[in-house]
Amino acid sequence: MAKLLHKDVCDKLRFSKLYEKYAQSLSNILYYKYGDLLNPSDKVQDAFIKLWENCAKVAPEAAKSFLYTTANNMMLNEVKHQNVVLKHQKVKPKEYTNESPEFVLRKKEFLKRYETVLSNLKEEERTAFLLSKVDGKTHKEIAQILGVTKKVAEHRIYAAFKQLKAELEEFN
Repeated sequence: MAKLLHKDVCDKLRFSKLYEKYAQSLSNILYYKYGDLLNPSDKVQDAFIKLWENCAKVAPEAAKSFLYTTANNMMLNEVKHQNVVLKHQKVKPKEYTNESPEFVLRKKEFLKRYETVLSNLKEEERTAFLLSKVDGKTHKEIAQILGVTKKVAEHRIYAAFKQLKAELEEFN
């Protein structure tokens, strides 16, 4: 009657004995075979999880074979996955856009004009404007950074924006 209790590896004691017996050697084999890059110890853990999930179906005599086969298959799947990742990294995305060439050209011209107008601003106005619009700082934070009052920071941002609107019709 005692044999009926041990027909599978669902017994916690039996499972822990299997883990103690095979975990380290399985990890070593995977490490020697595939290296450390693919995390062999993780695959060993995953193989034991699969064994636990299928414990009622696996006989104790077949547990070692199940573990080694499962862990090896997981490593092979990981190797295949890494090959796909490397293959996709080699493929460069195509340089195309849905924008018309006219739009792309207008965008480049606008960017040049925008940079020119920005460079012609007073330094304190340009700094306050860029801190606000590019860095997303609040007026209070800009005032603290520049060492001025909040009203002065607001005035500098407004003056820069007014100048940009005057010189770039797209800003209106």
